Amino acid sequence: MNSDEKEDCECAPPQAETSPAGGPDREYEEPEIENPEASRMKRAAAKHLIERYYHQLTEGCGNESCSNSWCASSVGFNRMDNNAAAVKALELYKVNAKLCDPHPSKKGTASAYLESNAHSNSACSNRKLNHKDVNSVRDNFKDVNYLTEEKVYEILEICGEKEDYSPLIRVIGRVFSSAEGLVQSFRKSKPHTKEELKSLQGKDEDKDEDEKEAAACSATAMEEDSPTSSSSRLGEGSSGENDVQKLAPDEVSVDIEAVRRVYERLLSNEKIEAAFLNALVYLSPNVECDLTYHNVYSRDPNYLNLFVIVMENSNLHSPEYLEIALPQFCKAMSKLPLAAQAKLARLWAHYSAEQIRRMVETFQQLITYKVISNEFNSRNLVNDDDAVVAATKCLKIIYYANVLGGDLDVEHNEEEDEEPIPESSELTLQELLGEERRNKKGPRVDPLETELGIRTNDCRRPLVPFEEFVNEPLNEVLEMDKDYTFFKVETENKFSFMTCPFILNAVTKNLGLYYDNRIRMYSERRITVLYSLVQGQQLNPYLRLKVRRDHIIDDALVRLEMIAMENPADLKKQLYVEFEGEQGVDEGGVSKEFFQLVVEEIFNPDIGMFTYDEGTKLFWFNPSSFENEGQYTLIGIVLGLAIYNNCILDVHFPMVVYRKLMGKKGTFRDLADANPVLYQSLKELLEYEGNVEDDMMITFQISQTDLFGNPLMYDLRENGDKIPVTNENRKEFVAQYADYMLNKSVEKQFKAFRRGFHMVTNESPLKYLFRPEEIELLICGSRNLDFLALEETTEYDGGYNRDSRIIKEFWETLHSFGEEQKRLFLQFTTGTDRAPVGGLGKLKMIIAKNGPDTDRLPTSHTCFNVLLLPEYSSKEKLRERLLKAITYAKGFGML
Repeated sequence: MNSDEKEDCECAPPQAETSPAGGPDREYEEPEIENPEASRMKRAAAKHLIERYYHQLTEGCGNESCSNSWCASSVGFNRMDNNAAAVKALELYKVNAKLCDPHPSKKGTASAYLESNAHSNSACSNRKLNHKDVNSVRDNFKDVNYLTEEKVYEILEICGEKEDYSPLIRVIGRVFSSAEGLVQSFRKSKPHTKEELKSLQGKDEDKDEDEKEAAACSATAMEEDSPTSSSSRLGEGSSGENDVQKLAPDEVSVDIEAVRRVYERLLSNEKIEAAFLNALVYLSPNVECDLTYHNVYSRDPNYLNLFVIVMENSNLHSPEYLEIALPQFCKAMSKLPLAAQAKLARLWAHYSAEQIRRMVETFQQLITYKVISNEFNSRNLVNDDDAVVAATKCLKIIYYANVLGGDLDVEHNEEEDEEPIPESSELTLQELLGEERRNKKGPRVDPLETELGIRTNDCRRPLVPFEEFVNEPLNEVLEMDKDYTFFKVETENKFSFMTCPFILNAVTKNLGLYYDNRIRMYSERRITVLYSLVQGQQLNPYLRLKVRRDHIIDDALVRLEMIAMENPADLKKQLYVEFEGEQGVDEGGVSKEFFQLVVEEIFNPDIGMFTYDEGTKLFWFNPSSFENEGQYTLIGIVLGLAIYNNCILDVHFPMVVYRKLMGKKGTFRDLADANPVLYQSLKELLEYEGNVEDDMMITFQISQTDLFGNPLMYDLRENGDKIPVTNENRKEFVAQYADYMLNKSVEKQFKAFRRGFHMVTNESPLKYLFRPEEIELLICGSRNLDFLALEETTEYDGGYNRDSRIIKEFWETLHSFGEEQKRLFLQFTTGTDRAPVGGLGKLKMIIAKNGPDTDRLPTSHTCFNVLLLPEYSSKEKLRERLLKAITYAKGFGML
């Protein structure tokens, strides 16, 4: 398509207008001294004719026996898309081709809109109309090019009296299918400026009412028919610019409450509802064209009004919209520039939870409908479905509105590490090999998040729970390996759902993280091989740890400390653990036991690095620990390695630790699970109705006890022991108390811990994909042990099947175990007593036959979650042998 044709197709009806780039348009052939009013009328006529040609090509005249070869109703007509139709319409206009008259059977808003345009222009061109003519125009409502709440009710009342709603249907079709009409509709009433008031005072107050209406109508027509695009007409007027300047960042010029009242009155009528549907089908492609090619929002931010108005339609999620109208509208909305998306998010942040939920359900229903009605697989990717992709992009705007409208805490942010994490000594070689690291400064940040100046982690409690944004049917058909590739490549042609992590469940995101970690491991392995060839050094493609079982902390932490100092990039290699004197080969299972043993040792209260709360059964950093910061760094490395190597740890931290890892400081609210006794005391202080100073006699000095029970005093403010806590300053006292307990008292320990964690995860999309509660799930696994789900997903080998006698007796025995015995069984079979992300149903366990009846104990390959079970002769013997195996199991290759 040449540039001229492109210009034409960009101006597709109903905003279609001729332009100098479109060729020898008729109105521009006239002399320059032509009367401006005549020129305007000719432009309007040309526009009207082109629109008629366009609709003749896209919708037809409605006559099934039509013989016009350029009419969609004729037999054998080849259908064309909107852009091709727009170009053809201009060509037909230039050669004055045949135009069909609309057939009486033809129904729809488009025809009504085209019929009315010419009449409304001519009706408004005269400065004076006699009273009889005005009444005639009002009866047919052909002069209505935009709507107000009052005008809708006026038309509705007249139609109700006549019991004929076709005039209202035509008006809705005309206005709601026109971008310029919809943008001008339902505007907020604004007070006059001083200049306007002075101007009004100078006019004759007794001016004839009809003359006023004709003047207003003429001004509207002049505005609508200027020789620029629809967006320019709205944007270049001074009034439009003034409106925008007066609006706050989270305001629009449309009266949203009026729109809601109008929808409530009209949507109960099925015929009127169909008019909204038809108009949206007609409107959306042209809006998409405007946003894609004309940059309309930058010229007129009021263009956003039409999206606000359409989204107030409470029937958008109904089946009639799901096939064509809503997908097209989503495609148009997804083309909004970043600033427009941010403004919509700020506006919708003021909506109620019910209104946000309605919009979420609208887009979720479209995604689900498209997923279910199509067969997506590795060849037909859901990433290539325009409707699903567009709806997901629209859902992102609602997601951030949900975050903005929730309970935000944007102030309490952790300071960045003062010392940057050292880069690998192999970096130069990597660059030479064309393998330069991506995201050296950490994971990417969503552009809309940056535009809004907030993060998901800033939200304590959203308007609608985050779980409602997850679409399970989409997660089931998503090919995560392909999606991850699109995520890393970042091409405009391919969309990755990892850029919208809110729609993915924890299992799917964990799979994406797994691919990222594995590819990074393979990359490090490949670079190591090349590096050894160039430098002649010994090949070491794995992060090898050889440890003694009875000295596991000393051996592991010393080795990790050396690696962290010499070459931190080695931490990103695949972990390979070997227990000295044991035969186990690490295919995953040895690493699992290594992590479990390390965690048991590190969190032993006798070591003194962490304190343990018997009430909450949670660990916290010991502010008076004798261990140096390096020990906490190594613990952070261990946690990072567990995530990196897809291992689950039996770690019990309060949620505030994971919030702090994600960059948020602890606040008073975090004490609820970190220290519930202190939280309750401080809460009672805030709610106390008496005189705090006289009744409680508290000062800004607090006391703590160290490991040996000695009291330690700390001033929350300078000379805190002399500053009483009063009703006026108690909020400050509570905030500073919480800040001390959760941040200042453990600042050195936590910074070292976080630094170690980031040594492993700094290049990972961890922060981008997961929320704090999901990080906990990632590290600790699920606490819910559903063995029925495990039974459903277990596979069998070696001659066993689901109906084998021994298998039935095995599951009966396992289900009869207590909670502790079930955890021991999991530990014995999988190497950890926690369920993976998504629960035991996601664990692929195999039970294989290990010979006939024998006195031997069951054995397992924890690397592959395989249980080797002999075919015991009785259920009692099975129970006795299994209990002994899981109770005394420790070590590898010592059978």
